[in-house]
Amino acid sequence: HWGFPALTEPSASPAASLGIFEVRRVLDASGCSMLAPLQTGAARFSSYLLSRARKVLGSHLFSPCGVPEFCSISTRKLAAHSFGASMAAMMSFPPQRYHYFLVLDFEATCDKPQIHPQEIIEFPILKLNGRTMEIESTFHMYVQPVVHPQLTPFCTELTGIIQAMVDGQPSLQQVLERVDEWMAKEGLLDPNVKSIFVTCGDWDLKVMLPGQCQYLGLPVADYFKQWINLKKAYSFAMGCWPKNGLLDMNKGLSLQHIGRPHSGIDDCKNIANIMKTLAYRGFIFKQTSKPF
Repeated sequence: HWGFPALTEPSASPAASLGIFEVRRVLDASGCSMLAPLQTGAARFSSYLLSRARKVLGSHLFSPCGVPEFCSISTRKLAAHSFGASMAAMMSFPPQRYHYFLVLDFEATCDKPQIHPQEIIEFPILKLNGRTMEIESTFHMYVQPVVHPQLTPFCTELTGIIQAMVDGQPSLQQVLERVDEWMAKEGLLDPNVKSIFVTCGDWDLKVMLPGQCQYLGLPVADYFKQWINLKKAYSFAMGCWPKNGLLDMNKGLSLQHIGRPHSGIDDCKNIANIMKTLAYRGFIFKQTSKPF
């Protein structure tokens, strides 16, 4: 099932066994319902419990007053901070089902009225560690369109991609070959490594890539045939649909938008930040696409 299983079920974590938290349903600033761990009980541990907790969790996780630092700040602030230490990361959210999330967001040729066929002109992927939710590697290339090689003023204004950024760049076929090389180098083709693509909507991998590959007579690799639609994941976690995509999701989670809208690489960074925040709130990501 979807939601926050690790927060709603009894936890085996040392903090939970000491009775530090209880889980309550609250409303965030956007009006979406969510589950958040709230501090309960006395504001201080007894000396015995504090001593026991220090041994289990490590003294560096505790403030001088003896209250865990992650108890004294809100879930929202916790999600906004970056915790480099693996212990802090593991204590902050339950394990995900995937070793890696591959965040992807295409930009394509466009105009008003829409041109056909559309062609991918920016191909970014962020490799997100499923345990820490930190970015470990980046693939980013611009792509030379061949059917409509000249970008329209509308396309440049929307995406920020100018003609010089795509002229002389590899074709889609060449970029897909380099994606496969990058996937192999990163260990993502190992059958024992579970990874899945993540997109903001279904368009990128349900419509754009298979449509252009069909037009050009190119095969679509199997790893592009299953993905997580972040909009669906967000709606499961927060109880409301993000009509305006990344802008609504950032607003609902009180996150600052990164970069410019409709920049592929910046959109990937926003997707990764939203995923990290939802993970810190206890959300478990699952595939949303139907099998091909």
